Amino acid sequence: MAEAHSKNHDYHIIDPSPWPIIASVSAFVMAIGAVTLFHDGTGLILIAGTLGVLYTMLGWWRDVVKESLEGHHTPVVQLHLRYGMILFIASEVMFFVAWFWAFFDASLFADEAKQYLRTEFLGGVWPPEGLEVIDPWHLPLFNTLLLLASGTTITWAHHALLENDREGLKKGLALTIILGIVFSAVQVYEYVHAPFAFKESIYGATFFMATGFHGFHVFVGTIFLIVCLIRVYKGHFTPEKHFGFEAAAWYWHFVDVVWLFLFTTIYVWGNFGGTIAH
Repeated sequence: MAEAHSKNHDYHIIDPSPWPIIASVSAFVMAIGAVTLFHDGTGLILIAGTLGVLYTMLGWWRDVVKESLEGHHTPVVQLHLRYGMILFIASEVMFFVAWFWAFFDASLFADEAKQYLRTEFLGGVWPPEGLEVIDPWHLPLFNTLLLLASGTTITWAHHALLENDREGLKKGLALTIILGIVFSAVQVYEYVHAPFAFKESIYGATFFMATGFHGFHVFVGTIFLIVCLIRVYKGHFTPEKHFGFEAAAWYWHFVDVVWLFLFTTIYVWGNFGGTIAH
């Protein structure tokens, strides 16, 4: 009888899980909370939805790690996990396409845009008339160098893992996390001292949505790497089996590449000809 129920395939049939329905409800509540916040300024629903999403992430990822440690992630399962991560990053790319689309639509067609936007918000030119912009060769350049360096350190950590160099892996991951935290701190400082606000113009709206969405990804990626560092100290990764770390490295490289596009288009090209704030 035991042989009749023994596993004779490489696939993992997961146990019944509450996380999909909890994630769906929490995301819906969070979306409703965001709309409520914009309308009447009440953020309690948004906070409740966000806490639900965070709880789902913690519980669901904990279960996935447990499945891996129990040996359920066979080569076939790992391949499908890689496909899932690739599709997830592709969906994130389309998010950024939307923000870039909005930015280029407003900047390349400023004359047409002023027909349906308030003239004082745009003035028919880009950057908008009377608006001071951020110097791209100051904090934005510094942040660019930080992310490029972090891409190097995460690659160092990956190669150290493949060579079973545990100390190199720990140092590379720790340096990447530190660089990510410094990047986020610098961006917060830049936002606090920005010479324009989100609601003042289409320039501010597109700037904060694009760079802020990227900043959120850096924050999430940093948490991802911190979890990986904890798992490294627990001995979860081996040169042959380390998809969790590999997925984090892919995500971090994606964040790096997006920032290069943001820096080149929004900070450098988008600010060309504008009045630099001092």
